[in-house]
Amino acid sequence: MLFGAIETGGSKVICAVGTGPHDIRDRVRIPTTMPAETLAEVNDFLLRHHRETPLSAVGVGSFGPLDLQDDSPTYGYVLDTPKPGWPNTDLLGPIQQALDLPVALDTDVNAAALGEHRWGAGVGLDSLVYITVGTGIGGGAVVASRPVHGASHPEMGHVRIPHDRESDPFEGFCPYHGDCFEGLAAGPAIELRWGIPGESLPEDHPAWALEAEYLAAGIANIVLVLSPQRIVVGGGVMEQRHLFPMIRERVVELLHGYGVTEKIVNALDDYVVPPALGDDSGIAGAFGLAEMALTASGEAT
Repeated sequence: MLFGAIETGGSKVICAVGTGPHDIRDRVRIPTTMPAETLAEVNDFLLRHHRETPLSAVGVGSFGPLDLQDDSPTYGYVLDTPKPGWPNTDLLGPIQQALDLPVALDTDVNAAALGEHRWGAGVGLDSLVYITVGTGIGGGAVVASRPVHGASHPEMGHVRIPHDRESDPFEGFCPYHGDCFEGLAAGPAIELRWGIPGESLPEDHPAWALEAEYLAAGIANIVLVLSPQRIVVGGGVMEQRHLFPMIRERVVELLHGYGVTEKIVNALDDYVVPPALGDDSGIAGAFGLAEMALTASGEAT
């Protein structure tokens, strides 16, 4: 059976059709413009394939924040996002109405966590956290093989971490919290602090030691809260692969023997890792969400 998979981002939307991430029959990239225009292009792509070979379900991993409470009047909406034009946008409704199929929606990072869990770095594990470090910082979690939800969805990028203003007077750029995890360590923070994009900085620049410190602090908090079996860290900033050994070493130092098992310490290179699926973690997770939507609908065979 064929599924539709959608990954929405601040600048682009990836749409795919296939039986799963290893059998993608077609894929397109659509610019993220205004909601009506963007969603019309998404639906055009899905409907074209649905008419040729019917789709069974659709999965959507989206930037947020999202309302994922199915008893809420704004269920399926993008909420108070800084993305211009998108606050309070009904994302789920137009897709359901156009296709009349089971559709599952989750955050882009929960989708990426699900994708890595099912087909990537988390295969065979019960729990996994995926963190993306790019233009923002976000985190998704899979526990007992399902994405984690509560009163809302995880917002790991906005946890508070130590900020020594004497050694780093940068105020942070998060429009909501200033110097939260995202405000101090996402890509724009590097560029604003040093006056040059991170990818242009040499490996021995002091920016990277500071970046590793902040990333390790955020990851240490996540280890203590969720104790995942593996943490996958992706996103544009993490193309700087020299960050990984610095982060791993500092996470252990910050935890100081508490909350880190001997098994983790002895295999740290396999605990904080890059995504096995590369840039396809999110679209893979969208296929996983589509499968979950079909199962939940009772139509799976």
